[in-house]
Amino acid sequence: MSTYNVVAATDVSTVVAEYVSEYAIGYKRSDSYQSEAELEKEFIRLLSEQGYEYLTIHDEKTLVNNLRHQLELLNDYVFSDSEWEQFFSNCIANKTEGIVEKTRKIQTDHKQLLHRDNGENKNIYLIDKKHIHNNRLQVINQYQEDKGNHDTRYDVTILVNGLPLVHIELKRRGVAIREAFNQIKRYQHDSFWAASGLFEYAQIFIISNGTHTKYYSNTTRISHVKEMSDGGCSKSKKTSNSFEFTSFWADGKNKVIADLVDFTKTFLSKHTILNVLTKYCVFTSEELLLVMRPYQIAATEKILSKIVVSTNYKTTGTLEAGGYIWHTTGSGKTLTSFKTAQLASAMPDVDKVLFVVDRKDLDYQTMKEYDRFEKGAANSNASTKILQKQLEDPNARIIITTIQKLGVFIGRNKGHKVFKQHFVIIFDECHRSQFGEMHEKIVKSFKEYHLFGFTGTPIFAANAPSGGNPFLRTTAQAFGEKLHTYTIVDAINDENVLPFRIDYVNTMKTVDGIVDTKVRAIDKERALESPKRIREIVKYTLDHFDQKTKRNSFYSLKGQRMAGFNSIFAVSSIPMAMKYYAEFKKQLMERRRNLTIATIFSFSANEDDPEDAMPDEGFEPELLDKTSREFLELAIADYNGIFNTNYDTSSEKFQNYYKNVSTRVKNREIDLLIVVNMFLTGFDATTLNTLWVDKNLRQHGLIQAFSRTNRILNSVKTYGNIVCFRDLQKETDAAIARFGDKEAGGIVLLKSYDAYYNGYDENGKHQSGYTELIAELSQKFPLGQAIIGEQNQKDFIRLFGSILRLKNILTSFDDFEGHEILSERDFQDYQSVYIDMYQDFTKDKDADKENINDDIVFEIELIRQVEINIDYILMLVAKYHDSNCKDKNILVTIDKAINSSIQLRSKKELIEDFIESVNISTKVDEDWRKFVHEQKEKDLAEIIDEERLKSEETKKFIDNSFRDGTLKTIGTDIDKIMPPVSRFGGGRAEKKEGIIEKLKKFFEKYFGLV
Repeated sequence: MSTYNVVAATDVSTVVAEYVSEYAIGYKRSDSYQSEAELEKEFIRLLSEQGYEYLTIHDEKTLVNNLRHQLELLNDYVFSDSEWEQFFSNCIANKTEGIVEKTRKIQTDHKQLLHRDNGENKNIYLIDKKHIHNNRLQVINQYQEDKGNHDTRYDVTILVNGLPLVHIELKRRGVAIREAFNQIKRYQHDSFWAASGLFEYAQIFIISNGTHTKYYSNTTRISHVKEMSDGGCSKSKKTSNSFEFTSFWADGKNKVIADLVDFTKTFLSKHTILNVLTKYCVFTSEELLLVMRPYQIAATEKILSKIVVSTNYKTTGTLEAGGYIWHTTGSGKTLTSFKTAQLASAMPDVDKVLFVVDRKDLDYQTMKEYDRFEKGAANSNASTKILQKQLEDPNARIIITTIQKLGVFIGRNKGHKVFKQHFVIIFDECHRSQFGEMHEKIVKSFKEYHLFGFTGTPIFAANAPSGGNPFLRTTAQAFGEKLHTYTIVDAINDENVLPFRIDYVNTMKTVDGIVDTKVRAIDKERALESPKRIREIVKYTLDHFDQKTKRNSFYSLKGQRMAGFNSIFAVSSIPMAMKYYAEFKKQLMERRRNLTIATIFSFSANEDDPEDAMPDEGFEPELLDKTSREFLELAIADYNGIFNTNYDTSSEKFQNYYKNVSTRVKNREIDLLIVVNMFLTGFDATTLNTLWVDKNLRQHGLIQAFSRTNRILNSVKTYGNIVCFRDLQKETDAAIARFGDKEAGGIVLLKSYDAYYNGYDENGKHQSGYTELIAELSQKFPLGQAIIGEQNQKDFIRLFGSILRLKNILTSFDDFEGHEILSERDFQDYQSVYIDMYQDFTKDKDADKENINDDIVFEIELIRQVEINIDYILMLVAKYHDSNCKDKNILVTIDKAINSSIQLRSKKELIEDFIESVNISTKVDEDWRKFVHEQKEKDLAEIIDEERLKSEETKKFIDNSFRDGTLKTIGTDIDKIMPPVSRFGGGRAEKKEGIIEKLKKFFEKYFGLV
């Protein structure tokens, strides 16, 4: 064992503090070619050296026998044969249970009840979570499963107490790591469930090609499979169940540990993997397993260690007992804080964990997030009275409250007995301006406390405000030492958040001849608020709205088909919000444009904060001046009319208005939300991709606001889009340098248009631009010539995929319009070839077809985002009709358009049949709708008749599917519409599969048309 393995295996750290690669300290590495078999052999050797027992188990019988023996050793109990048979069939290999139920057994129900032969009951542990080194680790390879859809042979599996809890899929060096991900996807579909289904116990999957190694959870995998197998547009859905959400392991300084040798010696050290399995997984109330990332685990353990050390050294109640965590916005602070609170509340010396937020909206959002992780884990409080009751209740271990409620409680309860209890107090977003006063109240009232803060943007001496208590200006002064750091640069490098793309749109001309600075400032402020400028900005926003928010992109969100993303418009003041809202309404009406806009603002004591431009708006609209409140009432009335709600500016209804706006922005029901300060901090919505800014921002306020746009959603959303109508370039550069590092600009910000269009050099390597890739495409794969041979097809797929990725970025640059090089028709032809290959490689895979897909990735989601829609086709049909059905060139254009679209290919026969019926008297739009309705009814009637389905139930099922945007094939919905078929030997499974296949084709044919 190396020195660093010892560090990783201590009782304190799951994440090694700092890792030096084996190669850097003289590890002998062969320079010769390494086959997949050799990589596997070396991997098993390393595990054996680290204390894993290697077993030659290749069949289920031996695997089950070993499982029995391992559970007997763990529980110090020997099963009789009858006891084992009932325990195995009921508790371990229950035929009615799948991945979710088996995950629950490992994560929360790891004590199972054995009914002994003598009539007594006994608890049998599947895993020991209290004393983790009582669990035995074994490793097997080349396990064979012949009872699935196909005979399969798995690479390497780690057994914990005989259960296969960690599965590793290896590819040789040089093969894309994504193929290992795809291989596990095939196993999940074909065989993990087979026989006794023991491989459904896998909690963590590891994929590696030797050079790069990543890990992810089992529900990431199974949810992705469900999405891919569902009908309709869900096939285009990329969520947290996609390859994009797999994680690298890293050390405590966020240095990625990618090579399989290094990964094995750290992540798969016995102490680390057992800690991850037993402590650092969260099985949520939504039945998803989240495996924490290394920086989240490191931060959690730093806090827990600080609690233990400061308690032992009796420094509780001082600055030395706490500290702060600097984790960039969007990196998952809520999950980290939840796990920290959960583990801290279980410490024997700790009485309560208090999680404090400083705004009611954050209280609401954080509460929902905590509740998502574990129902009832946090006891929410709606009033100070309830807070007092919870503080006095010894069973309420974790409490969420706001700064305001905590302040009221402290003010009303001087010398209360709870102040003498041992508290861990965690602050979310601990940089808030009003915190200084609250800090003094807390440290004077509580006696035995540890104070911890989480922030994405700490306050340092250099960016501290000038007012207030001089001893409480920085984050370190308020909380103590910095315990762990994960910056925006780390997050972007790890692909946990997106970079930003910034447009600076000049909206003011400099006036010559003005020398006096005060006059210039007055003149500038007047110019910024001028109706003409606001009119021009609104015009620019509406002209570029579809481009910036990618309204030609299609994806699925919660089963609904979405077109593009949504945005926030940030303004400098309430009067400006009112002017912008009115101007947007006016121009939308003039354009007859249907965009859903809304606004929300409230009173702020220091609206124009010169220090950090992000003051808090409260929930007291009654404090607004009369004009502002009346305008807000009118805006809320507009909102009520759109969404059939009943909100106003009374205190309680305004809070509910906020919550409703929050939900609708997240569901992409609001296209553009005009705000002053609300929603610019502490608000996460994956569908937000654009921030329009007419507001001065600086330092952490700027990073916070920009970071509303950079949450990962899918491959179409490649960056957060910032459109600045003020010159914030200097402030942006300063903020990125402060919260990343001096060289962060090239990582946090996207490159220029010229770099993507013409190519650029980086780290001694040339990155081809759009022009170079198009030239290569035209030279190597001219249109009209067949692409013959496996290698040529792979080269074309990779090249066209690169072009799609670049074009996806370039379309947001204004300069790209008119410089696409390829004509629209030529691009469609290339896209048709690409889709042909995709469908050929993915239909009814056999062994030969599998191989070609080993190291290629299809950018199908980027194809969907430029989909030709049915309206475009109908426009062409109308043109054909207007030519008296004689312009056959239009029919060629229609054919090319359909072939270049995945969505329309399934509708090709329908469209062609309609075109054949077109004549001089045809009313294209009206007759198309009638034609589709009649054909749909006819096709569905045929399926119902052929398969003897229940007519009314089937029609209702189909109507619901079109409404929800997905055909649900998982669950009992299909069973309810089937005719009576014996479940035993009557071919029910085959019958059901046939029905599903017909309904899928029907759904794809008519989805989007009815």
